[in-house]
Amino acid sequence: MKVNLQITTLSDPAQDGITRDNVSVRVDAVVYFRVVDPVKALVNVQNYRYAVSQVAQTSLRAVIGHADFDELLSDRDKLNSELTNIIDTPTEGPWGVKVERVEVKDVALPESMKRSMCSQAEAERERRARVIAADGGYQATTTLAQAAATMAADPAALQLRLLHTVVEVAAERNSTLVMPFPVELLRFLDRVTPAVSAPAPAVANRTRVSETAPMPDVRRVTSEPEPGAAPMPVS
Repeated sequence: MKVNLQITTLSDPAQDGITRDNVSVRVDAVVYFRVVDPVKALVNVQNYRYAVSQVAQTSLRAVIGHADFDELLSDRDKLNSELTNIIDTPTEGPWGVKVERVEVKDVALPESMKRSMCSQAEAERERRARVIAADGGYQATTTLAQAAATMAADPAALQLRLLHTVVEVAAERNSTLVMPFPVELLRFLDRVTPAVSAPAPAVANRTRVSETAPMPDVRRVTSEPEPGAAPMPVS
């Protein structure tokens, strides 16, 4: 009886299982094996292909139960290595069959889990977009602040920036250009213009007016009395 010593591919049927974090999944795998001892493969086991398939199915369900859902999706290499060791242990020594490699081919998820994963992925993308937008705004603000500080320290840089802006605006068609009045010229005029002093308030002159009238001189008057009149007293 002839025995093929080449590597044989065996497609393991999909197995339903529950992960360690209670997520129902359906997983199928592919087993690559070869016969290393034809005598053991023919004498010790009746149908080594069927035997390897059954061991692969039970081992796959056991690995699913010991793994988390995230590990089942992301850490495939670890699961493949673990499956290879589990299946190869009972087949190589007693049956003369060497399992070269086992790979998880597909992981089917329930519809509710798919919707939850889509919502989680969408929220994660939105979070990243907001973080990137905030980071870009922060960098732009920092750059503008540095540019403003440089222009404030060197007025010539501000004038160069103004001329560059004028050139960009003038390059467009049908554009009306309004030139601003230079701030430096206003500052220069403010420095050279003398300060105008405020007029002194008018002070009302107060004139002292003497209201005392001169007193008439009091003289002793002696007059002759008229004939027939009483004599006037002399004061």
